Amino acid sequence: MLFRHREDKKIVAIALSLTALDVLVYFALSSVWMFAVYWILMFIPKGLIAPWNHHHQHCMTFRSPVLNRLLEVSYGMHTGMTTNLWVLHHNLGHHVNYRDQTKDESRWRRKSGKKMGVIEYTLSVTLTAYYRAFQVGKRYPKHQRVFVIFSALTWALVVASVIYKPWAGVFVFALPMVCTVMYTSWVTYDHHAGLDSDDHMSASYNIMNKWFNRLTGNLGYHTAHHYKQGLHWSKLPALHEEIKDRIPAELMVKSTFDAFLPDDKVVEPVVEDVPELKHAS
Repeated sequence: MLFRHREDKKIVAIALSLTALDVLVYFALSSVWMFAVYWILMFIPKGLIAPWNHHHQHCMTFRSPVLNRLLEVSYGMHTGMTTNLWVLHHNLGHHVNYRDQTKDESRWRRKSGKKMGVIEYTLSVTLTAYYRAFQVGKRYPKHQRVFVIFSALTWALVVASVIYKPWAGVFVFALPMVCTVMYTSWVTYDHHAGLDSDDHMSASYNIMNKWFNRLTGNLGYHTAHHYKQGLHWSKLPALHEEIKDRIPAELMVKSTFDAFLPDDKVVEPVVEDVPELKHAS
């Protein structure tokens, strides 16, 4: 099988379909206003690709490294988060340091010790994402090398698209990539901001809205995700069920998006039998 987990098939199909649509729009349209409308219409769909890109770089989608790299180019041109950016900045950075705000690559605390507001945090994480990933990469030169090569390749494709057809390149590729990095930074503020704890069980907020979790690949089960970051997204509800009694009740919260999503009640996850859970890492 090409896929390591069958649950990823639909996600890959959606991401590649959006890539094909981008290419079609890029070559077929000519009006700057149509490109601008397309950018606005695709803002949320491309934003929703970001968590799946995140999941992929925690747990590779394909068994083939070549297919994983090709998928990452597609993901990168939707989200601005290129190959190994998540791996370095997030997996090997934030996940290691999120309980220490002097080191956290997604830190929400200022040097003065005060908590950042969401706008300050969003700009800080957005503007430093590539730099901090590169810095983490100094400890992991193999990952850093892949990050540099494929980031350069992805952005070269974007620059070429802008040179060949400027307005199309800007609205179809460049602007969505920058905006999605910023959007992703903004939504991650609610994961940890204000929580000072050395305990994994008390250092993350958890969002139980079922539609939020369907759209983000169970990212609302954030304590479980930090507890076993390499666990496939489909297994997070089961892990959450195992550890939920150790998570403070006040960390089960509503999402910022609850006003826009159906079923805003806190619901218990539907847990499937996952016999391999205890062997996951």
